[in-house]
Amino acid sequence: MVFVTIAVWMIEYRAGMLMAGFTALYMSIIGILMFKNKPIIMNELVSFATEYGQIQRKLLRELELPYCLLDDSGRVMWTNKAFEALVHKKKGYNKSISTIFPELTPENLPGELDETTTDISFEEREFSVRCHKVSLKDMAENSDIISSEGYDGYLIAVYLFDETALKLALRENDDQSLAVALLYMDNYDEALESVEEVRRSLLTALIDRKVNKYIATYDGIAKKIEKDKFLIILRKKSVEALKENRFDILEEVKTVNIGNEMAMTISIGVGLDGLTYSQNYEFARTAIDLALGRGGDQAVVKTTDQITYYGGKSQSVEKNTRVKARVKAHALGEIIASKDRVLVMGHRNGDVDSFGAAVGIYRIAKTLDRKAHIVLDDVTTSVQPLIELFKGEEYEDDMIISGDQAMDLAGGSSVLVVVDVNKPSITECPELLRMCKSIVVLDHHRQGTETIENATLSYVEPYASSACEMVTEILQYISDGIKIRSDEADCMYSGMMIDTNNFMTKTGVRTFEAAAYLRRAGADVTRVRKLFRDDVSEYKAKADCVRRAEVYRGSYALSKCEPGSEVSSPTIIGAQAANEMLGIKGIKASFVFTEYQGLINISARSIDEANVQVVMERLGGGGHMNVAACQLEGISVDDAMNKLKEVIDKMIEEGELS
Repeated sequence: MVFVTIAVWMIEYRAGMLMAGFTALYMSIIGILMFKNKPIIMNELVSFATEYGQIQRKLLRELELPYCLLDDSGRVMWTNKAFEALVHKKKGYNKSISTIFPELTPENLPGELDETTTDISFEEREFSVRCHKVSLKDMAENSDIISSEGYDGYLIAVYLFDETALKLALRENDDQSLAVALLYMDNYDEALESVEEVRRSLLTALIDRKVNKYIATYDGIAKKIEKDKFLIILRKKSVEALKENRFDILEEVKTVNIGNEMAMTISIGVGLDGLTYSQNYEFARTAIDLALGRGGDQAVVKTTDQITYYGGKSQSVEKNTRVKARVKAHALGEIIASKDRVLVMGHRNGDVDSFGAAVGIYRIAKTLDRKAHIVLDDVTTSVQPLIELFKGEEYEDDMIISGDQAMDLAGGSSVLVVVDVNKPSITECPELLRMCKSIVVLDHHRQGTETIENATLSYVEPYASSACEMVTEILQYISDGIKIRSDEADCMYSGMMIDTNNFMTKTGVRTFEAAAYLRRAGADVTRVRKLFRDDVSEYKAKADCVRRAEVYRGSYALSKCEPGSEVSSPTIIGAQAANEMLGIKGIKASFVFTEYQGLINISARSIDEANVQVVMERLGGGGHMNVAACQLEGISVDDAMNKLKEVIDKMIEEGELS
């Protein structure tokens, strides 16, 4: 207005004088009003701010969402009414939040993260707890009391969202989802042959009735798709009930007896949690293959990321027919004949059985006029006497090569034959599995979760006593008039003898037939026995291990094997000691712990009263029902022994062991 007054004055001084008077009067009035009204305005501003803060605090205090404030250590500083009503605590409760919700540990509260979410259960209700970090640095910068330099204090705002109804609905929907199962009768033909012909239809009718009735009690549908196969449709909730009862149908079927000498056994494969119905069916097919590959008489449940085993207490049924062996031999011969080079490898720290089987495959390859190599990195003392047999002029210098040499030879014109192992991580050279497109697997161990999936030909028979037995049968069908040298026959005979503990365990009719074939081919029992005599230090170490055996739960022998530096292969001593301890009266299973090369090796043995394979699988190992093992890393022998005791206790509680 002053500038306007000056401009008007320059144009017309009388109008400027009038404008100047008006400006002076206006400024006087404004000054008076400002002087008189400023305290009133400031008072109103302070009053509004105070009332706004009280209303905001009242709204937060009465918010229906449970809410509280914590300090940076997790101690409760402030709560609203909904939180107090939920946890039944009065106003002013200032203890750690973990005293109310044990799940909210310091690890689950915001620290480096600005926000965390945790699911908790409280008084049969389920909550999603969201914790938000509230920094106090801005407050410190505007404060004259707290120094803001290096200050990183914060509060934690905690919100509780009740998701009970939502999770109940999701759980109910999940329980109603489809599960597919396949049920196979393991020994259908063998069981029928053991009963009179006129009563065979009655036996199958009783089995069918028991299966249908059992599945119906779980609100499922069982449809017979072949003479010995069922397709079963269940709800996921029903599968959980089956798990709780540990698939007791496996034992119930065995009770059906109308004079049959052999009890009928079944295998079940269940698939669930797939994205589609067809994926669940594929899971069920994979599960039933695993169940059959592990010897049958068990149930396998497969989900997207987990495989669970139930049962498996019966011995595998030996097949009397050799049709499968002949078919596999013909297929193996065609695969080898189509390649220029054959690479044979067993498992890491190879034993007599894996080397003997590899020698058998070597002979097959040479019979088909193909270049062959046995992949072997670490030579154990048990295998060393056999290797000495092949250092003569009759065999090539590159008959036995290392894993690095094998990788240089691997290619499109090579076939890799894996013997005595079907778990890729414990093969002699796992890299070869990725480098060879054509892979053949020959094994007698029961399959686990980890298998060689890209095999061109897979021949896994858990009923076989050894890999050498399987290779010996194949040898008889690979070519007419095949010539086996006596040294090779000794190797394969040795593998059978060691794996059967001198033909005392897992021996069937076909085992002795294979041994007789090798005997005719030139295997000498006396020569083989001389190869595996122990020296004095090894014998003393084995005897000391047996002497220190501890009997746990009245039936399980546990011992530590500490053979000393003079013994080069302590694990073999441990395995032999485990076999010896089975001779103790009342012992159902034996476990020997051996520390070797930074690992704790556990050798497990049983006769027929305990399934040591399932025990070892719980510790990450595997094997047979009567012969199994595992390796533990980063743990002491005493801790490993305590861990095994916990597994035994749990399995006894679950009924897996007695």
